[in-house]
Amino acid sequence: MDRIIVEGGRRLSGEVRASGAKNAALPILVSSMLTDGPCVYDNVPALKDIESICLLLEDLGAKVETSGSKVQIDAKGIFKHEASYELVRKMRASVLVLGPLVARMGRARVSLPGGCAIGARPVDLHLKGLELLGAEIKIEHGYIDAIAPKLKGAVIYLDTVTVTGTENLMMAAVLAEGETILQNAAMEPEVVALADVLKGMGADIEGAGTPEIRIRGKASLSPVKASIIPDRIEVGTYMVAAALTGGDVTVTGCNPHHMMSVMDKLRQTGIKVDVVGDSAVRINGNGHIKSIDIKTVPYPGFPTDMQAQFMVLMSVADGRSVITETIFENRFIHVSELKRLGADITITSGSTAVVKGVPGLSGAPVMASDLRASASLILAGLVASGETEVNRVYHLDRGYEKIESKFEGLGAAIRRVRE
Repeated sequence: MDRIIVEGGRRLSGEVRASGAKNAALPILVSSMLTDGPCVYDNVPALKDIESICLLLEDLGAKVETSGSKVQIDAKGIFKHEASYELVRKMRASVLVLGPLVARMGRARVSLPGGCAIGARPVDLHLKGLELLGAEIKIEHGYIDAIAPKLKGAVIYLDTVTVTGTENLMMAAVLAEGETILQNAAMEPEVVALADVLKGMGADIEGAGTPEIRIRGKASLSPVKASIIPDRIEVGTYMVAAALTGGDVTVTGCNPHHMMSVMDKLRQTGIKVDVVGDSAVRINGNGHIKSIDIKTVPYPGFPTDMQAQFMVLMSVADGRSVITETIFENRFIHVSELKRLGADITITSGSTAVVKGVPGLSGAPVMASDLRASASLILAGLVASGETEVNRVYHLDRGYEKIESKFEGLGAAIRRVRE
C-alpha cells in the first residue's frame, strides 16, 4: 500500500493549476446514460473514482474511451439495469446511476453504496423522491430495486439538503412526464454544472443554484460536449497549504466565485487573499495566523470538505477556535492523527471540536481515514518539523490528481513510496 512522506518546514511558492472537479465529473459522466450517442467531456481529472464510475458504466453496456483529460461515453448500448455490489461498494457516488437507470430502462437494481467512513449518508431521500415520481421501491439482500415503467413529474421536498439526492432526482426527472419541482434542493456549483450539461442535452431545467429547481420532462435527450468545472476543494486545499507555510501561491484555472466562503475565512485569519482576473487566486501567508471559529453548512456556506484542512490551520494559529461539523456525524476521525503530530484538539461533542493553537507540530507516522482527512495530514506534514509518513493514501487518489507532484512543484519536500 502506497505511503506519502513529507519533510516539513518548506515555504511554498509559485503557481499550481486546479484540476477538474471530481464531484462535478461523476454525475456528469453518469448523465450520459440519458442519451443515445457519444457524449464528450474534457478537463476530467485522472482519479480512482473516475475510473470506478467508468468501469460501472462499461459494465452496464456503455462504451467508454479515455484520452488524457478527455472522456467519451456512448451509452447507446446500455442493456443492464443492475449495478453490482463489486462495482458500487468502492464509491458512494455510484448511487447516482439509480435515477438515470430508472428513467431509461424502467427499472434499476443498485447495490447500497460504500465510500468514505465519514457517516451513514443514507439514500432515503433519493428513494422518497423516486417514489413520488412513481417508482416502486424495495430494499432487499443489500440492493435497491426500483421499478417504474414511466416516471411522472411531482413536487418533491427534500427534508435535508442533499447534493447527490438533488442530482439523482434531477437526472430522473428530465425524462419523466410533466413537471417536477425539487424544493430545498442543493445549490452547490456541482449541481449547477450538472444542470448546465443536461440543458446542453436539451433538458428543460430552471432554478439550478437556488433552493427550487423546476424540470419539465422531455421524451429524449441528445449527446453533448462539455468541460468539467474546476475543483473548488482542491483549490481550497492549496490555499490552506500556502497559508500554513507562510507561502506565496497562485492557484490558476479555478473559479473564485465558488470559493467565497473559504476566501472569507482565510482573510479572517489574517491571510492575504487576492482574486486575479476571473480564474485565479493568490494567497500570501505571513506566518501569523489568527484563530477563528468555523461551522460547516451547505453551499454557499463553509464546505464540510474543507473542515479537516482548516482544522490543521487552526492547530498552529494564535488562540483557540471552535469547529462545528453539521453535515456528517463522523468527520472528526482525523483528530486522533493530528494529535499524534502534536495538535491540541478536544472533541467536546460529536459535532464540535475545540482547537488550541500550538507553536508547532512535529512529524510522525499517521494513518489516513478518508479523502479529506488524507489531505489534512499532508498539510500538517508540510508545516511539521521533521518527517511525516502518511499511510493508506489510496483515499487521496480518489479525489486529488497528482497531489504530490503539484506540491513538489510549489517547493514541498514530498514523495510517494510505492509498496
